Amino acid sequence: MEAEKKKPLVSDVGAWAMNVVSSVGLIMANKQLMSNGGYGFAFATTLTGFHFTVTALVGWISNATGLSVSKHVPLWELLWFSIVANMSITGMNLSLMLNSVGFYQISKLSIIPVVCLMEFFLHSKHYSSRVIMAVIAVALGVGICTVTDVEVKVKGLICACVAVFCTSLQQITIGSLQKKYEIGSFELLSKTAPIQAISLLLFGPFADYYLNGHSLLKYHYSVGATAFILLSCILAFFCNTSQYLCIGRFSATSFQVLGHMKTVCVLILGWLLFDSALTLKNILGMLLAVLGMLVYSWAVEHDKKVKMALDIRTGSNSEREDAKLLAKENGTSKPDIELARSES
Repeated sequence: MEAEKKKPLVSDVGAWAMNVVSSVGLIMANKQLMSNGGYGFAFATTLTGFHFTVTALVGWISNATGLSVSKHVPLWELLWFSIVANMSITGMNLSLMLNSVGFYQISKLSIIPVVCLMEFFLHSKHYSSRVIMAVIAVALGVGICTVTDVEVKVKGLICACVAVFCTSLQQITIGSLQKKYEIGSFELLSKTAPIQAISLLLFGPFADYYLNGHSLLKYHYSVGATAFILLSCILAFFCNTSQYLCIGRFSATSFQVLGHMKTVCVLILGWLLFDSALTLKNILGMLLAVLGMLVYSWAVEHDKKVKMALDIRTGSNSEREDAKLLAKENGTSKPDIELARSES
């Protein structure tokens, strides 16, 4: 029994670890691939299309060899989800291009409260004061260590709003589709990846040309650049898989809150590997963010235990009520017995 109880915990930790390691590794690989000091592959949207192509290929091989089972999901839902996911990717890229880095970071942080509001209105999910305070602490901590200059433009604000809304909706929909059709995270990803890959490869080069003015056809694919593109695709596969896995097991809010551990890791690795500046403000912000994540984890577990105890209490009360009703129907309740004695 103890082994069975420990098994889900280990797999949950493994899912989070896979997401953090693959996400941080993906950011580091993309930084080398896309930076001017690296290989100058400034085609973020098209690169995402490459990512989903590899993911779709792995999913097709898995289904063909019988390693995974394909379940039915209506095509219109897959198309709708893919449109929202692609708008999230394109919106984030446009937001980064049109806005300052500081405002871009603020827009990413705003995903957390937007997800909370969406889960409240769509799924009637309520949050305790402990969870709310922990979410505020995480957002504040990450904001302190990442937000610098803040410059807002009208077009950039519109793109940021679209990106935040679509990203929040996408992450909530992942969990909803898995529960609605009882489909695994990898199986769902295998169904959505081909649609996203085709659409991003068709429209990605045009979006990238609008973003940076460079043509994908004129890029020189060196051996090093090709190797990093392949590495980026492999890491993206694990990142996408673990994202679906984490959201399916937990919630979009938990994924956003605990996912900011990746931001802390990126800042530390940037300081270690790329000589990025790490000030006292950054350190204090990271400590506050980590503290908020720990409090959030504790608060969520505490609320689960309280809800479980309440469900058990409610279940036992309903069993007593059922027993009383059954006793009355059988004519064995105490008032009936006493009445029978008085009549005799």
